Amino acid sequence: MPQPQAAQHPPISIEFFPPNTPVGSEKLKTVVQDLSVLQPEFFSVTYGAGGSTREKTLATVRDIAAAGFEAAPHLSCVGSTREGIAEILATYRAQGIHRLVALRGDLPSGTAVAGEFRYASELVQFVRETQGPDWHIEVAAYPEYHPEQRYARRDLQHFADKVACGANSAITQFFFNPDAYFHFVDEARKLGVAVPIVPGIMPIHNFARIVQFAQRDGIEIPRWVMLKMEGYLDDAASVRAFGIDVVTRLCQRLIDGGAPAIHFYALNQSALTLEICRRLGRVG
Repeated sequence: MPQPQAAQHPPISIEFFPPNTPVGSEKLKTVVQDLSVLQPEFFSVTYGAGGSTREKTLATVRDIAAAGFEAAPHLSCVGSTREGIAEILATYRAQGIHRLVALRGDLPSGTAVAGEFRYASELVQFVRETQGPDWHIEVAAYPEYHPEQRYARRDLQHFADKVACGANSAITQFFFNPDAYFHFVDEARKLGVAVPIVPGIMPIHNFARIVQFAQRDGIEIPRWVMLKMEGYLDDAASVRAFGIDVVTRLCQRLIDGGAPAIHFYALNQSALTLEICRRLGRVG
């Protein structure tokens, strides 16, 4: 069921991945400035499988913080030790960063070593016990349920466990079915989860790539969207325009239904997120 009516313009946040090159880093600085017109609550920065982008994540977070914006680095427990996590948190604290996204994370290809933390709930608990209450901890949520989880009820309980261990709020995996989000929120509330559950939204920059992500992560793309996109073939302008329409309508329904905020997976680009927010009335 829809949630209680939220503010007309709920807060937004935006996710980036750490660039691999100096050129990419400079480009991202421009993207951050372009998106600053939206007054995002924070910019989050991903963390590669098994911590493979640790230094790049730190550098990107530093750049965002130096530009005067709040940064929220991702932190993965896969392949991590308690000592290593404590060291990373100390580094971030020294940079004035007190917000993070705590995840289980993915194992690097060909690796079977999970590290000292099995689940994100253990990572959240470790941060709370060793760092105190002054960190704002985001965790992941899966409206269509985690792709590795066979039973929806078990996945929902894992989510509730992360919150019980000290998470302040949650960001969902991207989706295109708003009913899945509203149902997930209702079910979480029945388990006593009271923190904000923020929908994660993926602007359609490249539809073929979106399809790959969706197949990997068990995300449903509505059949009518698939057929419409396939019908455009190589008409990039029509794909772009239709994608903006689909995502804008999704965001508006979420806002009308009471979503506490919107989190955009921007893929280090600004144009589509800006246009969607313009249509939502956030910018002129």
